[in-house]
Amino acid sequence: MRPSKRAPDQLREIVLEPEVARYAEGSCLAKFGHTHVLCCASVEDSVPPFLRNSGRGWVTAEYGMLPRSTHSRMDRKRTAEGGRTQEISRLIGRSLRAITDMPRLGERQIRLDCDVLQADGGTRTAAITGAYVALALAVRHMRRLGAVEGNPLKDSVAAISCGLYRGQPVLDLDYDEDSQAEADANFVLTGSGGIVEIQGTAEADPFSEDAFVRLLGLAKTGCEALTAAQKAVLSADE
Repeated sequence: MRPSKRAPDQLREIVLEPEVARYAEGSCLAKFGHTHVLCCASVEDSVPPFLRNSGRGWVTAEYGMLPRSTHSRMDRKRTAEGGRTQEISRLIGRSLRAITDMPRLGERQIRLDCDVLQADGGTRTAAITGAYVALALAVRHMRRLGAVEGNPLKDSVAAISCGLYRGQPVLDLDYDEDSQAEADANFVLTGSGGIVEIQGTAEADPFSEDAFVRLLGLAKTGCEALTAAQKAVLSADE
């Protein structure tokens, strides 16, 4: 039995609340159970130096946890400090760039700020899922202004965690499960089913290929549900 009493293939309650930040070109508050991440998209009429005069745009991300997002206060961390914060920032950026047509953006950069308000496991997967909604809203804003032609987004992207808890593959681990899991993995998948990235780790004994295939199956089911939630939010916000 899972600590949350959920079925092995059951997500936590998922809420994607769009346009929660007044000044951002796109924003989304992603709630995966008790994990809450605020994702804001900012459009800039410039690109990093390595892309100047290329005609291509760029999408990047910064991730951070607020001091009281966990049980005890932590110091504020910045992406430049490296470690886990930088690793997750890069993961979010890679995930969003995988579904973005950079030439269609022109020489513009979209920055995604993903701030964890409350953490209970799966902060990076909630950040990616919410950041896509914020990015899509920012692109919609640009299209309304006539800043871009066509749709720079080639697909959608979402992410979910899976793991082995007491020998059983389970979907969408919260902290109680993640802290005791024999193995855990994060899956980043596109709406059309493409694989962007998989991060998997055995916490004790190595896990089998069969177990991995079962985790992948759960991840596909979870990301399909997240993709449907993203589409519903974006359709309602038109």
